Amino acid sequence: MARTVTVRTLANMKRAGEKIAMLTAYDYPTAKLLSEAGVHVLLVGDSLGMVVQGQPTTVPVTLDHMVYHASLVSRGAEGAMVVADLPFLTYQVSAEEALRSAGRLMQEGGAHGVKLEGGREMAKTVRRLVDAGIPVMGHIGLTPQSVHTFGGFTVQGKTADRALEMMEDALALEEAGAFSIVLEAVPAEVAAEITHRLSIPTIGIGAGPDCDGQVLVFHDFIGYTSGYIPKHNKRYADLASVIRDAARQYIEEVAQGVFPGEEQTVHLQDGELRLFQSMVARHGGGPRE
Repeated sequence: MARTVTVRTLANMKRAGEKIAMLTAYDYPTAKLLSEAGVHVLLVGDSLGMVVQGQPTTVPVTLDHMVYHASLVSRGAEGAMVVADLPFLTYQVSAEEALRSAGRLMQEGGAHGVKLEGGREMAKTVRRLVDAGIPVMGHIGLTPQSVHTFGGFTVQGKTADRALEMMEDALALEEAGAFSIVLEAVPAEVAAEITHRLSIPTIGIGAGPDCDGQVLVFHDFIGYTSGYIPKHNKRYADLASVIRDAARQYIEEVAQGVFPGEEQTVHLQDGELRLFQSMVARHGGGPRE
């Protein structure tokens, strides 16, 4: 990546009408590859609970988990901005607890900013973090940490009243100092209007094409997962099939004695081999029982 992406970079991209590309990342090699490809923002999402840990929701993810994965991603990111999620109940209790949690993600995890879920009710917390020098990305619409309240991963803002409330949430987050807002599982018309009203960038996931940028979960985007595919996702590769096919070929070659072959094998030089064989002969005896 030719340039280092910052909060200012993203603001300038919105003003210039340039789209922002964001993907989740949870480890060093993924972060390195995605930043080399030119992805603008790497999100260390608490979605790792579902796609890495095998949890049914993001709720069980802890701050220690997030700090660890953020530290891996921050070491691999070369020019990309790294944003890390504040996990469930690490910021809702008080603004001071949110400040301590965000501080760990930046000090220990190396993140450049944090993301938290919620609208107007989180505005004071956002302001506290921003005043402390911590860049904050908001997240409204379908907020996965509230999945049990929603009754599932469902589209939000499908009524005019709720859509207007969502717009007010977005405006409150902008007023509080958020540098960007993720809009998840929101009707395209609602997302377009919010994007038009805000001076800060919107990042959509299942929110239509008119947001200032888009984000996808890496494992969904690369076809690393199987089974259910979210409606908003587009698979740009089928890595799961590649891995399965490679594993089957490996198993077959091991079974047939084809692997390792001569090109994967190291030999003793002739002199050392003869010396070794003579030493073995003097040692005597057969296999130990």
